[in-house]
Amino acid sequence: MLYVRRIIDMSAQQKKFYKILKDNLTMTAGGEVVTAVNAAVAINKLLQVACGAVYANAGGTVHFDISERFKALVEVIDEALHKVLVFVPFTHTIEMLQDKAKAAGVVSEVVDGSVAVHKRTKIFESFQDKGSPLKVLFIQPQAAAHGVTLTAADTVVWWGPTTSLETYSQANARVHRAGQANKVTVVQLVGSPVETHLYKLLDSKIVAHAQLITLYNTLLDK
Repeated sequence: MLYVRRIIDMSAQQKKFYKILKDNLTMTAGGEVVTAVNAAVAINKLLQVACGAVYANAGGTVHFDISERFKALVEVIDEALHKVLVFVPFTHTIEMLQDKAKAAGVVSEVVDGSVAVHKRTKIFESFQDKGSPLKVLFIQPQAAAHGVTLTAADTVVWWGPTTSLETYSQANARVHRAGQANKVTVVQLVGSPVETHLYKLLDSKIVAHAQLITLYNTLLDK
């Protein structure tokens, strides 16, 4: 497997809200003990901004300009010789990406926690069929991290990182497994400090969950 990191700068809108969020976290954390749970929530919020959509406290979703990041994704899809898996950590971001994919003429399907098992099976079968026009799967990593063979793809794209080393390794293994006849490329899309740090942990096979406090404090210092 070849691992490639593509740097795509966040939009001005994303940078603004990323900084606001990080600064507010600094203030709320001042003088208090930060637990792993709190650190995980904070890191997830920063990841959501970088990925393009964040849940608001009132229950809605705030969307950001992800045009440059999506452009990079389309370039990867166009460059791929075979089919492509795109792992996306957040459901609300998957919805944005599928809408953009349709508008760009990319034949795609979505597999996340809301998709019934029988429907997932049909989608996976269609994806594995070389004669099917289905080229791209947008997948929430936890929904296809185990027991699925997707060797019709030769390219894996991480729209944003997961905080679970096991999920990351198992998701990549859906493509890099028995029956794969092609070289596999894993592309990491990176636009923020939190993503850079998480990919470094994952690539070094360090359990990210065990490093959440350290990662949290590191991010606040930058």
